[in-house]
Amino acid sequence: MIVARYSGILGRMRSEATPPLVAVVTLALPMLVAAACAPASPGPPGPAGKAAAPPGSQVLAAASAPSGPGGPVAGAASAGTARADGTAPSPAAAEPPPAISADEAEALLFPDDAAAHEDGIDACRRGSAGTTAAPTPGHERVRCLLALRYQGDPQAAASATALFDQHGSVAGLEREHMMDGGYRGMLHLVPELPVRAERRHLEWTASAIADFDAFVAELAATASSPVRYRHRALALRYFRSVRARTPSAYASGWTVAYNLSGSLHRSADAVRETLFHEIFHLNDAAHGGWSQAALSPIYDGIVARCGTRISCLTPYSPNETIVKGGTYYSFQPGNGVVEYAAELAIRYYREQRAALRGKRLAKAPFKCGPPENARAWSLLAREFFGGADRVAPCQGAAAQP
Repeated sequence: MIVARYSGILGRMRSEATPPLVAVVTLALPMLVAAACAPASPGPPGPAGKAAAPPGSQVLAAASAPSGPGGPVAGAASAGTARADGTAPSPAAAEPPPAISADEAEALLFPDDAAAHEDGIDACRRGSAGTTAAPTPGHERVRCLLALRYQGDPQAAASATALFDQHGSVAGLEREHMMDGGYRGMLHLVPELPVRAERRHLEWTASAIADFDAFVAELAATASSPVRYRHRALALRYFRSVRARTPSAYASGWTVAYNLSGSLHRSADAVRETLFHEIFHLNDAAHGGWSQAALSPIYDGIVARCGTRISCLTPYSPNETIVKGGTYYSFQPGNGVVEYAAELAIRYYREQRAALRGKRLAKAPFKCGPPENARAWSLLAREFFGGADRVAPCQGAAAQP
């Protein structure tokens, strides 16, 4: 059994109610409540207290810079800088879309029990050269492996196959391991498929990723530069924590681990926003630890002014979540700017999604608060979403950076 140390993990408990209700979270691990958010590499290591992938976890062989669907707009590769003689360089070739290989999918779907399915796995390896639905041998092999893994639940098999066909993501299993939860003791995480009574978690995941696909495509249509936010070709590792409900999720290396008994996973909307939070961490890390460099001056300035005082922090916090006995999750000591950035990303996603659907916001736009909000909003939009902002301009004094 793998033993992984997650000392001082801070989880994220997001309000499941419609704003402006305040969610009060209960500490579980040393300041852990639900979702252990582990930035993926490459990029600088996260702050103390962030989770790491369990030893032996698979890191996908995909380009760190998001590309393809969910990454830069097709054909938007940079042409590079001019040569010393003043002539223009040749356009750079577009990077191929990220993808999960058949070997990676096999390891993801059968992390601990491949021997028990040896005959079926071998049959998938010997599979046909492709069909209309699966144009390459590798794609066909992954579809065969999905059918084998989910053979006890045809509906779940169909959902997992559609998720792979449409978005390139593979719904597999986490490895069994122990998580060191500090004063809460050791947490036992065991692999469990989202099938039968738990099939809704797979369906919620697929629905969330489809929503992200439409969201990115709609923003890209009016963005002034390429949208660089990868949400496709993800490794999804499902598990259950024994006699516990934490962590709800954690992410590393273009992999998101999802707890079927996670305290956050109570509805499709809650799962959708939790996944967006986790996937943002992956993109943040893939952009070289962007939040640390870009948002630290804003974040540090707010903390210097307000400390942990809720009344002072209220105008600056992207979301309403308050840690029990602490302050806003976005500014909880130990979380750091990476969690402020992930909460900002959720607020951006929530408001842009509403604007794209012609819905009124439940509260004033975040960017229309203090000037720090507008600067952070603009920086995030430019880095990941091509500068797109479909939220109406602020009334009165301009709130643009």
